[in-house]
Amino acid sequence: MKINKLKSLIAATALAAGVGFSATAQSSLAHTGDWKSYSKDATIEAKVDSLLALMTLEEKIGQMTQFPGKTAVTGPAIQDDYKEYMEKGLVGSMFNVFGAKGLRQLQEYAVENSRLNIPVLFAADIIHGYKTTFPIPLAESCSWDLELMERSARIAAEEGTAAGISWTFAPMIDTSRDPRWGRVMEGAGEDVYLGKKVAEARVKGFQGIESWEDFDQPNTMLATAKHFVAYGAAEAGRDYNTTDMSDRTLREIYFPPFEAAIDAGVATFMTSFNEIGGVPCTGSKYLYSDVLRGEWDFRGTVVTDYTAINEMVDHGFAEDLKEAAQKSLDAGIDMDMNGAAFIKHVGALIEEGKITEDHVNQAAARILELKFILGLFEDPYRYMDEEREAATIEKAEYFEEARRNAQRSIVLLKNENNTLPLAKKEKKKVALIGPFVKERMSLNGDWAIKGDRKKSVTLEEGLMAAYKKSKVDFLYAQGATLPRKIEAENAKTAEEIQAKVEEALAVAQDADEIIVAAGEFWKWTGEAASRTDITLPKSQKALLRALKELNKPITLVLMGGRPLDLSWEEENMDAILETWYLGTQAGHAIADVISGDYNPSGKITLTFPRNVGQIPIYYNHKNTGRPEDPAKWADYKSTYLDVPNTPLYPFGFGLSYASFEYKNLNLSSDEFSKGGNITASIEVTNTSKLDGEEIVQLYIRDIAGSVTRPVKELKGFEKVMIKAGETKTIEFSIDESTIEFLTFNNVIAPEAGKFNLWIGTNSADINNAASFRYVENANN
Repeated sequence: MKINKLKSLIAATALAAGVGFSATAQSSLAHTGDWKSYSKDATIEAKVDSLLALMTLEEKIGQMTQFPGKTAVTGPAIQDDYKEYMEKGLVGSMFNVFGAKGLRQLQEYAVENSRLNIPVLFAADIIHGYKTTFPIPLAESCSWDLELMERSARIAAEEGTAAGISWTFAPMIDTSRDPRWGRVMEGAGEDVYLGKKVAEARVKGFQGIESWEDFDQPNTMLATAKHFVAYGAAEAGRDYNTTDMSDRTLREIYFPPFEAAIDAGVATFMTSFNEIGGVPCTGSKYLYSDVLRGEWDFRGTVVTDYTAINEMVDHGFAEDLKEAAQKSLDAGIDMDMNGAAFIKHVGALIEEGKITEDHVNQAAARILELKFILGLFEDPYRYMDEEREAATIEKAEYFEEARRNAQRSIVLLKNENNTLPLAKKEKKKVALIGPFVKERMSLNGDWAIKGDRKKSVTLEEGLMAAYKKSKVDFLYAQGATLPRKIEAENAKTAEEIQAKVEEALAVAQDADEIIVAAGEFWKWTGEAASRTDITLPKSQKALLRALKELNKPITLVLMGGRPLDLSWEEENMDAILETWYLGTQAGHAIADVISGDYNPSGKITLTFPRNVGQIPIYYNHKNTGRPEDPAKWADYKSTYLDVPNTPLYPFGFGLSYASFEYKNLNLSSDEFSKGGNITASIEVTNTSKLDGEEIVQLYIRDIAGSVTRPVKELKGFEKVMIKAGETKTIEFSIDESTIEFLTFNNVIAPEAGKFNLWIGTNSADINNAASFRYVENANN
């Protein structure tokens, strides 16, 4: 194999330079271009430097270039221009090409035909599953189950790596407070604390490593922390739009999940499309050189998002692509995704003295290191085993985990008069109404990658299986169609809408209860899918209004990728289940909850507004100098004239078929000082006759600081199973790390003072409260 020839050349070059590959090599080894390695391993560093010494400038720039794949009927194919680049060793990476057999052919072509036989790194957007599709990340975050999220990412990596992919562009860890933004479906919601925990879990799941040495296993995958940074704060919730905010807000709200990803060992970062303070993120020295590389000492690789370098021209930050290439490389970007900016212009920029070859050496070194730590120089085909692919993809146990995951991602938003669960033993007729009863294509949601939409289990199929031996008789009518485009929905005439509604009414008349399955077609959420109207489509709204007139119990089952304005539905429906897009096992999981075979335990991680005019709305907001008094309306306060300030459903909200009582909140002390801590405990009793899981949440408010603090901040949570009639004591430890923040002096530290504390079932639950003080010196 030609790769062995390259290994010999690398070894010879290293020896000629007086560098050996022994484990005792000094970590102070001088590197080409003065780069800092991700592995911090002298042997790997020496190999990278030796290979760089063999490469031409053009070949180094080629490593910094990522091409999109072209998929033919028979599998991945090489477009003519890619073939030429591969022959010259100028393709560092390709993305979104799949399949062990086809990728092996591509890898063979790259390795066997190029001068130095350097393998290609194959990447993909594996976001919430590869073939086995799990709930969208926003849904999954509503489980508050970190082990569950880590497992789903691990399964995605097992399947993806079996199909030849060794690098995923996930997790997306953008904090977002705006449900108009379609990509909220891809993240973990609005909270910083929870966002950090989810980032850690998903990075660990995708990468599957304890240390970088473990990457040489063929089921490990490079993870990507994206999008750095504040992409989730795009103005007006419009994708790719401008973002502008203070450095303090960046550091308090948007930076922390990315720092957590680094602590978890993430190997790569991706740039974001937005600008901050007039500088597109992809060209920001502050973000990538000062913060990421400098303050945080991140040593991995930074890849742009799709054509993000090119887009700096439209931003007005560069006159042309050449200048954009210069500014992005100057900022610290290593790899250009599909923009051809580096491969076209970096050579000329060096000749003109606008950048140095050291810029290229550092970037190429980081990329080559990824290939070394993945073991691609030992075996370029380690991820391309057809037998492993056939044995791994869509295992039965993966489907079981997807169903379990989906059950725990469902949130019960309303359940008046115990409308749910729907008993199997009681003889009744239930009308299944709505465009999502039989809908299959939407269930995987956006970014479903290779998940087969035709295999996903519909709500109807799930219910038929769950109630196969029951006394429940299901009737069906569609009631409203589900257009793929919003324009088609808006173009519906009153006559068209009414005709479908009449069909549904004719069926529902004969039913004892009604289940309506409604929501957004999957292309209405995700990237480039922002909405200003986040109510249900007008035909579905008309259907619900008509069914309400029948005066029969109605359960609304919602499917979608964002919180919606459900103000009318909250007032008029008897039960509401938020099921999001649950993936491969959607129908079974929803049926498990409707039937009571699984008691719902999810709680929302993104606030539901009363209407779009409240957006952005989030629980951990700052107070004003004229705060609202909910108990007493007064003029000249920070209020609306038409709706309360409060959301429809607050962060952390979610119901269960069980009921839980919180009592006896206790603090081990009402004061602690430097180096100390206190314990907050509460008794939680399941007062129902059903076992259930409860997510117990700890919130704290710093009453006064050197800078103002939010009215409430999540500082801990525990998801616990409590049997019927059982009482459990839940404890949280509070120390300096719990109360520290970015002070006026831009130092993360605790400040002496008073703190309020709540432990409850959601962010708006203030029934169990206490106070404590932190003192800097216990003797004062």
